[in-house]
Amino acid sequence: MTEVERLRDEIRDLVAGRAAGDVPERKYDKLFTERAVDLCRATVRERLSEGEEILAEHHVVHAHLHLNESVLREPEQQATSLFLTDRRLLRLRSTIVPGKPVTCDEHDGTEIDEVPVGAIRRLRTCREVRVGEIVAGLVVCAVALLGYHWLAITGPLLVLLGLAGVVHGLVLPTRWVRLDVDAPDPAAEPICIHGVRSRSGRSLLRRLRSGLDNRSVGSAAAPLVMRPARPPAPQLTA
Repeated sequence: MTEVERLRDEIRDLVAGRAAGDVPERKYDKLFTERAVDLCRATVRERLSEGEEILAEHHVVHAHLHLNESVLREPEQQATSLFLTDRRLLRLRSTIVPGKPVTCDEHDGTEIDEVPVGAIRRLRTCREVRVGEIVAGLVVCAVALLGYHWLAITGPLLVLLGLAGVVHGLVLPTRWVRLDVDAPDPAAEPICIHGVRSRSGRSLLRRLRSGLDNRSVGSAAAPLVMRPARPPAPQLTA
């Protein structure tokens, strides 16, 4: 049995244990995250060449709530894992469905693509104002002001809370990094690094920038020179 198959069995048993009530919710969340990250890492390692090591990794989860679904139902999540070696940057994307195990295959829509580090030309920082957060803050302020006479105590607190949301959405916009590569495939979705404020995101960007700086000093075809590092703690960033 390979490591990938063993981890899939562990995740299936974990999901079944939660459904049967044998695994507490808090323990389940921790173990599920750890095993899911381990499975992603093992799946990517099967694609690596001999002597190729993972130097840095970064994991991000985005939740997708559809308007035709109940707000009480757990939404599907899009998980993206980035793995950097001295030769390439690999991206693994899969869909996490509540109550179902992660398999990192066709059953959860896993896709793996990559870009050679020699093809990376620029790390472009992108920003977007948090429109949803600003609108939510304005709605809270409006409700608090309209019901100010009935909300003598909580009204001012709601106004402050709404203003804080507006300020946060304006001052701290959503930020991500997009990779500009040589001869990009028009049909392929560009590789973007989200969650750049997390420790693993900062570590991945630091290694990429360091490798690009080293390469710009030498020849254009020089490989990235980076020291291997211990894998970060398996934390998923929403």
